Amino acid sequence: MSAPTLTSSVTNVRVPTHSDCEPTGLDQFCQATAQWFEQNIGAPTPCQIQAWDAIASGEHTLIAAPTGSGKTLAAFLCAIDKLVRESQATPLTEAARVLYVSPLKALSNDIERNLAAPLGGIGDAVVGLGGRAPGVRAAVRTGDTPPAVRQAMLRHAPHMVVTTPESLYLLLTSEGGRGLLSTIDTVIVDEIHALADNKRGA
Repeated sequence: MSAPTLTSSVTNVRVPTHSDCEPTGLDQFCQATAQWFEQNIGAPTPCQIQAWDAIASGEHTLIAAPTGSGKTLAAFLCAIDKLVRESQATPLTEAARVLYVSPLKALSNDIERNLAAPLGGIGDAVVGLGGRAPGVRAAVRTGDTPPAVRQAMLRHAPHMVVTTPESLYLLLTSEGGRGLLSTIDTVIVDEIHALADNKRGA
């Protein structure tokens, strides 16, 4: 079974900044991102608001909150919004920018809920505002990824790389993998409690 590749089309349209009478935590996002969140998620949780403030300030951020608080989406939304904003000034180049590391058991659910849905939804919101979808691409790299798909990722780098600790180790020990990761500027580590104290985390 081949690994899924998530994609949307290219744009070169400016998206207005979102603003409200009262700060909601969404004020720092572009209008399309804020609109998607409000229509599909609702009001941000306290941990999301605090996380967004910390991430926006450039701080390394650890989000610790109960299950269902939206921790993973909090991290992904910042990364997606940043790429969406950049894509409005000029089309994104084929360079990996975001690295998402998670244990394999969490990947499929997290990708659909926290990555595929906002990527598509925010792209649709941009279209609704008169633009075209941002063209942010994401791809999965795990032990089950076929060789042909792995090579395609090296030739045409996705903007968001989704992987496991084991596959990240293999990427770091290969010349092509290191090249793919050399342009990463955001790293998201999910389920960190399952990784920090064992060989997978090391």
